[in-house]
Amino acid sequence: MAGSIAEWFAAGHRDLPWRRAGFSAWGTLVSEFMLQQTPVARVIPALERWLSRWPTPADLASVPPGEAVRAWERLGYPRRALALHGAATVIAERHGNVVPADVDALLELPGVGPYTARAVAAFAYGVRTPVVDTNVRRVLARALRGQGDAGPARTTADLAEMAAQLPTDPARARLVNAGTMELGQTICTARTPRCDDCPIAHLCAWRAAGYPSYEGPRAAVQKKYEGSDRQVRGIVLRELRASDTPVPVEVVAGLWADAVQLDRAVSGLLRDGLVVLDGDDYALP
Repeated sequence: MAGSIAEWFAAGHRDLPWRRAGFSAWGTLVSEFMLQQTPVARVIPALERWLSRWPTPADLASVPPGEAVRAWERLGYPRRALALHGAATVIAERHGNVVPADVDALLELPGVGPYTARAVAAFAYGVRTPVVDTNVRRVLARALRGQGDAGPARTTADLAEMAAQLPTDPARARLVNAGTMELGQTICTARTPRCDDCPIAHLCAWRAAGYPSYEGPRAAVQKKYEGSDRQVRGIVLRELRASDTPVPVEVVAGLWADAVQLDRAVSGLLRDGLVVLDGDDYALP
């Protein structure tokens, strides 16, 4: 299976900035933060603006964290911006302004989990380590276990399953990691898999079994955005991003009709460090 995926990926794939020769490890780290639950099309222009403004970790670490939140704009889940600022600060202060290549060192950075650490190590430095995201998990579940859905994440088991597919050669392993992810993103999609275009269709256990329905446990479904606390938080942050000065409490109070929900959202933003009190006004940190 790994050989077929590597050859398919090497023969042609989407031209994405972080796949180009010479793309920096810092750029790879930033892209991985941005790509968490955000479509590629929205990430690319944001990534270009970010790296133009802050081409190294030290550049980002030199500004207040609120500037990272402001620049995050509408990528969603703005706590990622604070975590990225924290990671940049650690890299600048402890790693000589160079993103570490070691998985364990990467895992010590704020906001960096098992996927991001291994993605940076594998794609920026060519380290032979399994990289597993939702797309990879789906490909493995279908091809190896004959299941139409991967179900809830099983970090240790998922990593071991992917590790078993990797060739010993690091360069070849990198192709398999990237290729499996690309396969899940573009061919072996969740709802409409294009099996006739799949390079491992002849090896797929799910296809061989006649595409049986998945009966196992499923990952939690994200709640609707409209009317949620997430939407209210976004509205408050958008108001603060648009202002060069602290925003009066009474202005924030007029942003959402449900005062109880608004208070809950603002309290969460304060607790997460995305918003701070400046006297009686609200501001970015």
